Amino acid sequence: MAPARSPESTREPGRPARLAVAAVLTALLLVAASLVIGRLSAPGDDRPLDRSVEAGFARDMQVHHQQAVDLSMIVRDLTDDPEVRLLAYDIATSQSQQSGQMFGWLADWGLSQAPSEPSMTWMTRRTPTGGSEHSAMTESANAPGSTMPGLATAEQIAELKASTGVEAERIFLTLMIAHHQGGVEMAEAVLARSDNRVVVDLATSIVQAQTSEITVMQTMLAARQ
Repeated sequence: MAPARSPESTREPGRPARLAVAAVLTALLLVAASLVIGRLSAPGDDRPLDRSVEAGFARDMQVHHQQAVDLSMIVRDLTDDPEVRLLAYDIATSQSQQSGQMFGWLADWGLSQAPSEPSMTWMTRRTPTGGSEHSAMTESANAPGSTMPGLATAEQIAELKASTGVEAERIFLTLMIAHHQGGVEMAEAVLARSDNRVVVDLATSIVQAQTSEITVMQTMLAARQ
């Protein structure tokens, strides 16, 4: 008499793989369906316009993020401290990825990557009150065309490049704390002015992540004084 087969031996060959593929396809179909439903239910084309706060934020924050990437790559060549190098790597990779998202927004919205008005102009836009109504122009320390909050100056970057070791770490942490504070300010400004879902989601994540990193960097800086 042939030995009884175990439940595993009677399973159809390749079945788990096919089930996995089917699950992936089902998930993709659900995502596609939700996108179609969203498009059909949307009251017309609600993509941000060229001079919208969303477009201004996407353009300016890409510039802001790029400097964070640059500063992070600079300090990685100036120190062998694993803690600082890991922090710099995390900042560079996360902000590069976010810049890619914002580049993609502008492309999807059919807008130019190049600004059509001075930088920071969007931060002087009015904040909404009760939906579609707007309050008076909010006070802002950033006039159109002014330097974005938290950006390091050319002199500060030169000072970082001329340093090494612990001195480079201190300069980097000081600059990046200010840089993150400026990034949080910009993210909070767009949160006060936009209800675009993808913009709100990213801006919220920027506020949360960079606020947390500021605390970490302040502790790291204190340990190097």
